[in-house]
Amino acid sequence: MWKTLRWPLLALLFAVILLVAALYTQLANDKTTNEPSNATPVSVLPPVTTPSPQAVEPTAIPTVEVAPGETLPKPVPGQLTEALVGRISKINPLYTEFNPVDRDIASLIYEGLTTIDQYGEVVPDLAERWEVSKDGLEYIFALRRDILWQDGIQFTSADVHYTIDAIRDPDFQGNQSLTEFWKTVEVSVIDDYTMRFRLVQPLASFPEQLRMGILPFHVLQGYPIKDLDKHPINLVNPIGTGPYQLESLLSVPGKGQIDGISLRVAPTYRQRPEGQTGYAIDRIVFYTYDTVDQAIAAYVQGEVNSIGQIDPNRLASLRGLPHLAVYNTTLPSVGVLIYNWNKDGIRYVRDQRLRQAFAYGIDRIGAVQRTMGIEAIPANSPLIPGSWAYDPNAAYPSPDVNAAQALIDTVSFEAPSTPEATPTEGGTEPTPENGPTDETPTATPEPSATPDPIRRNFTILVLDDPAMTALAQDLATQWAALGFTVTVEAVDHPTLRQRLEDGDFDTAIVEFSFAPYADPDPYTFWHVGQAEDGQNYGAMRDLRLSELLQQARRETVGVNRVALYKEFQRLFVERAPALTLYYPVYSYVTDDRLENVQVGFITTPADRFRTLQDWTWAAEQ
Repeated sequence: MWKTLRWPLLALLFAVILLVAALYTQLANDKTTNEPSNATPVSVLPPVTTPSPQAVEPTAIPTVEVAPGETLPKPVPGQLTEALVGRISKINPLYTEFNPVDRDIASLIYEGLTTIDQYGEVVPDLAERWEVSKDGLEYIFALRRDILWQDGIQFTSADVHYTIDAIRDPDFQGNQSLTEFWKTVEVSVIDDYTMRFRLVQPLASFPEQLRMGILPFHVLQGYPIKDLDKHPINLVNPIGTGPYQLESLLSVPGKGQIDGISLRVAPTYRQRPEGQTGYAIDRIVFYTYDTVDQAIAAYVQGEVNSIGQIDPNRLASLRGLPHLAVYNTTLPSVGVLIYNWNKDGIRYVRDQRLRQAFAYGIDRIGAVQRTMGIEAIPANSPLIPGSWAYDPNAAYPSPDVNAAQALIDTVSFEAPSTPEATPTEGGTEPTPENGPTDETPTATPEPSATPDPIRRNFTILVLDDPAMTALAQDLATQWAALGFTVTVEAVDHPTLRQRLEDGDFDTAIVEFSFAPYADPDPYTFWHVGQAEDGQNYGAMRDLRLSELLQQARRETVGVNRVALYKEFQRLFVERAPALTLYYPVYSYVTDDRLENVQVGFITTPADRFRTLQDWTWAAEQ
């Protein structure tokens, strides 16, 4: 009976604790305040019996009103207080994909079998090592034997197997694309510290799929998967294997909501080799705000030491503050202008000469700099800078209007052009023999009996955003010099998405995101077989590029993948099937007295904590 009732009883107990705490704080505070510094804990993690060799005594959270001209308050030794925009909902790693606040916090509490280094390379985390078979279909993972959950229980392969089973359960309430993927993988437990994964087709990026946070089987055993998102582990009692554990949830009296969270270095992590040095930041306090303006105000008033993410164009409001440090990197997205290869009226975009003219006849770099400023940097590659696969030598020629016009003069605008059935340098049509059956593309549609007349005017579809609209207008103006009349149509996000999926556009500016993955595989954006159900919205059809992408995602030898992606990038620039424009910029704001912060290659903003072990407050002079 106890096994049957224990979870309902525990849930009831937690609810009672929350209610009592809320009543207590309401009675103790007859004046409601919106200052985050007045937050009080509403839930405290029970003490962990494992001793911490480098324990730091709790310190008060500072509240300091900073007068104009005065310096910011001194940081609290061993503590970082950070502002996040959004709300804490579920800090279960299986449910954080669409909530950046949850993802930031969960990344410090939970770990996966793998993680990534500063170049996006997949490296072991909870796994000790892995091996892959020659055919690329079977992976054997050896797990570490020195890992404890934050409640002191040993980590084993049962935890990994449970997590994957939860994801592929029909009642799983999380990301269904994860469910569909893991249904295709055969998972076997060989022993407590060895696992086998068998794939239906080679996938070089498979080890990165195991970056997902692993859940504790001993805590969740027997709990209904359909209710997993309601379990106490999601908020009031998360138990991971990572470097930080829950100390308390924070709530401003009278507001009736969670406004922050306090984390402490986990004693169990201190016992591991990598936890015995560093982690001078023993406590991290996150306060949540509804708007960026509120987060900025908290930083200006000295109530937080950092802001988790801020739009670069908002940095002006912080300029002049003492001790301001801004760390910039690129987000894992690339902005591109795509052509609709299926649109009869602009069928000339299937002609490589015309696309080269469009690419070489404009100043892309100038357009991005003029319209997007510090929000983005110009892009020369369809892959992300900082990635191990990125080729810094991939670059478009300098703008040359005369050369572009000469190319245009060789293109016929009188009769339908023949689609590029065979690329200039050849290519193999994907078939069941050389690629997965479900990736075999459908035949290119034959032109209709009465195709639309060819026109030297077209529209750029773009998100209704000032910078994006300005960028599109800049390109339109430059293309006018080549003899084309180009208009800009700005629409809201739902409309943009629907029209892309419907193929209802001439050209469009879109952002392709690689998040949350570090692997550089852009297969879903550019492979010919992804025109129907993937994100190849313009039905771009270059068989040689598709062949390179298919080979690269199946190749498990790293140096061979690098060579394949290098060739892909070279040909992408040469053949100009689309026009790469920009990489959006990510900015992290901190007090400059916080030392050793490094924000390099990221797959999500949570990756800013990759070097957290080395962060420390500068010693007093």
